[in-house]
Amino acid sequence: MKLSRPKIVALVALAVAIVIGAVVALRGSKQDAAKKDEKAAGAKPALTVATTVPQRVPLPVRLSANGNIAAWQEASIGAEAGGLRITEVRVNVGDRVEKGQVLATFATDTLKADLGQAKAALAEADAAAADAAANAERARSLQQTGALSASQINQYLTAEKTAQARVQAARAAFDVQQVRLTQSLVVAPDAGMISARTATVGQVVANGTELFRLIRQGRLEWRAEVTSAELGKLAPGTTASVTAASGARLAGRVRTLGASVDPQTRTAIVYVDLTPLPGAANASARAGMFARGDFELGSTPALTIPQSALVLREGFSYVLRVNDDQRVSQVKVQPGRMAGDRVEIGEGLPAGARIVASGGSFLNDGDLVRVADTAPAPAAAASRASAAKPAASR
Repeated sequence: MKLSRPKIVALVALAVAIVIGAVVALRGSKQDAAKKDEKAAGAKPALTVATTVPQRVPLPVRLSANGNIAAWQEASIGAEAGGLRITEVRVNVGDRVEKGQVLATFATDTLKADLGQAKAALAEADAAAADAAANAERARSLQQTGALSASQINQYLTAEKTAQARVQAARAAFDVQQVRLTQSLVVAPDAGMISARTATVGQVVANGTELFRLIRQGRLEWRAEVTSAELGKLAPGTTASVTAASGARLAGRVRTLGASVDPQTRTAIVYVDLTPLPGAANASARAGMFARGDFELGSTPALTIPQSALVLREGFSYVLRVNDDQRVSQVKVQPGRMAGDRVEIGEGLPAGARIVASGGSFLNDGDLVRVADTAPAPAAAASRASAAKPAASR
């Protein structure tokens, strides 16, 4: 029997459908079997991790503050003799000078002429005093003979005393001119650094005109601003580490505390003597710079973890705790002080909890992990934290 064309097409379509259904059924059975095998064998870990446990170690307590660097003491060096012309300026701003070093010189022609005149006046007074002394001596020898009256003898004796007084006045005038001659040299009153200069060659200055400013002994101080509550934590001798705006690092020690608190800002000034730390960059610290620093207030025990164990997500800090079933749980923590590679954490994490030491950013809450090693011994972690250099924290 001959089949029509529509029947043939229908039979072919039915055969194709039967084949496709068989293939799909076979593939589904294979997938179900694979799932059953995977479930039987256990889920695949998302990551192989190393774990650690929080350790309680001593961490430094620091008080942070801001302030300005200033000169310890600044000396004003001026002209002692007025009306003189500057002939030479030997130093400039930034130069280091020694005590007694000549900074500038004045013209001495007028001073030398005045000194010569005073010297001549002194010689004249000495001669007049010698003549008066001789006359007085003769008058005394004739006092008993009656050759001279009492009034004449008294005149000779008075002339002798007057001549002696004129000698003293002439000698004082001579000394004044000698002092003025020495004042033609402007010298440093102390060792230090020149911070300002107004002296110029050819300038005629008045008496007392400031020519230089000198930072005595080159010493700088940090004037830190602290609140009224923080002031009670500090005392003379407290050490500090200071970083200037230029990057210079300096060691400091509290010299004194401010005697009063600003009623507007409620802050007090703490005066800290500064000492540059070894390094060429420390020479960039200058008076007037802004600086921030930290006062060392001792240390207290704290629960710490490695910084690599912290995971930052959405502006918060987390650690990934490894549970007994080898799955991780995300725990929110509050980081605090830091020391070397360890950071303090607040409450919320037990001291014996195992956490992922690093690579936690690649894991999600509930992921299965494979633990590659065990947490380090508490003694080893504590020794590493104590050997690490402390970092600044409020």
